[in-house]
Amino acid sequence: MIQSLLIANRGEIACRIIRTARDMGIRTIAVYSDADAHALHVREADAAVHIGPSAARESYLVGAKIIAAAKATGAEAIHPGYGFLSENAEFAQAVMDAGLIWVGPRPDSITAMGLKDAAKKLMAEAGVPVTPGYMGDNQDPNFLSQRAAEIGYPVLIKAVAGGGGKGMRKVDSAGDFADALASCQREASASFGNAHVLIEKYIQRPRHIEVQVFGDTHGNIVHLFERDCSLQRRHQKVIEEAPAPGMDEATRAQLCAVAVKAAKAVDYVGAGTIEFIADASEGLRADRIWFMEMNTRLQVEHPVTEEITGVDLVEWQLRVASGEPLPLQQDALRINGWAMEARLYAENPATGFLPSIGPLDHLSFPEELRVDTGVEQGGEVSPYYDPMVAKLISWGETRDAAMDRLRDGIDDTEVWPVKTNAGFLGRLLDLEAFGLGDIDTGLIAREVDNLVHPSAPEAQELAEAAALLCASPGDGPVSAIVGFRLNAPPRAEARLLDDAGNLYVVAFDEIEADEPTADVLAFADGFARRYVLDDPRGSGHSAASDGAILSPMPGRIIAVDVAVGDTVSKGQKLVTLEAMKMEHSLTAPFDGMVAELNAETGAQVQVEALLVRIEAVEM
Repeated sequence: MIQSLLIANRGEIACRIIRTARDMGIRTIAVYSDADAHALHVREADAAVHIGPSAARESYLVGAKIIAAAKATGAEAIHPGYGFLSENAEFAQAVMDAGLIWVGPRPDSITAMGLKDAAKKLMAEAGVPVTPGYMGDNQDPNFLSQRAAEIGYPVLIKAVAGGGGKGMRKVDSAGDFADALASCQREASASFGNAHVLIEKYIQRPRHIEVQVFGDTHGNIVHLFERDCSLQRRHQKVIEEAPAPGMDEATRAQLCAVAVKAAKAVDYVGAGTIEFIADASEGLRADRIWFMEMNTRLQVEHPVTEEITGVDLVEWQLRVASGEPLPLQQDALRINGWAMEARLYAENPATGFLPSIGPLDHLSFPEELRVDTGVEQGGEVSPYYDPMVAKLISWGETRDAAMDRLRDGIDDTEVWPVKTNAGFLGRLLDLEAFGLGDIDTGLIAREVDNLVHPSAPEAQELAEAAALLCASPGDGPVSAIVGFRLNAPPRAEARLLDDAGNLYVVAFDEIEADEPTADVLAFADGFARRYVLDDPRGSGHSAASDGAILSPMPGRIIAVDVAVGDTVSKGQKLVTLEAMKMEHSLTAPFDGMVAELNAETGAQVQVEALLVRIEAVEM
């Protein structure tokens, strides 16, 4: 058994690996960048090594630094987690060449499945059904446009080296193809260093079904059943569950057998996921499910498989990497109950899901859920990495039980001042279609307007906040976090402002308090609000109402679509900002003219930098 392990990752997955390694008696070594000097994974490990500046390309993506850290600390093995270098065959080979154990598949398996086009060709040769499309080497835009027309719109453009929804665009018509291709290639080049794309037929009512597979060095390969990851936004998974709703035993058996066949085609070792796309227009049928890609690593959503099988997949990874056979064979694996996972992100759904960065002054997770996280109260969400705060995981004997437990847990999640998608997740679970299991990858897009905006606060919430804010003077202002239980009739009135600038005139019950409060935090249904007493001198207006377009976070300008003097329409794209590994379009808040422009392609900008100012004009 491996005795010492370096984790070549950060955040939630690093903490997750450390937890299992500690239980197995394995010494753990963390690596960290400047931004992560005080991160949770650094403190939880037995040792930690600084590997460079905050930017991932100068730290977590520099394989030589990570291998040097392993050598310096006497680590026997390196676990890559997911993301960063986890599917980099050259890094895997370098680890092995350095005399270290690589906790992952063989480099040639990573190579074989790493490029989507090559993987599909390999799978087709192995008899695995693949989605219709073009996977060739010709990347001429005119040629690709012709192939798209032959396949038939809508089509999906996908980076061959892509993942996580990056470098992927749906195109509905020939007139949109050129712009979508250029954007896709630009994002693919920036994210993966490879601008090549493939084109697939877009399935009109797709479901994303994936099968967990596992192989060892003794020739054994098993599956651990399927997960449904259909709830996605911009191709990023939001809620995952296992097993898949509506999957009958015959279809499950066929699908999982195909997944094992795919893994055997590349002589697979370790944890991997075979991803399929299903046409759900007639329910889940084996003849309407096609291979999409293989992820040669542990998946973000692996906990739901652990919850229904009772298997610790990280422990299996470490045992297989140590040369042991799989702890269980196929006939010993069973599905027990149902599990769901919701990804809690630091982002604001009400502003187009822009990432929210900054300190985590208040952070409270629910006791009724399994919570996998890499942050804690007093920490922060960095602008340099993925903005995930935590994974909220529930288990129940039935799907309804798992869903109810997850919904209750989201209600009990409290994060401030960073904005999160908790309320959005709760609304998603409340959708009738989700409750019925009638899901596909377009569900969120169809319902998004009903999911993102918080409802008006309850009268009890406002009344208690007002009572605390108007308490008799004491030694000085404090902050309060409150629950809302009032039975007495209202006897006073106050004017409250929330953090979004909304004004409430509130009747409230007078209560005794030791100290007045400067502000009150309220958490309900996954949404968070901060209340203060109204300052009559305050304006309460947003920058956008003045036509000022500010950078929502630090990032790099990758496209400027207007010039000073241009007339623009409300919603028209002005500037594209690349930040936190995603492209963000900044648009005009109203019809007007570009009066000021401070954005230049390639320039780095800081949060709240003025990029564009629009003046209202008659259109």
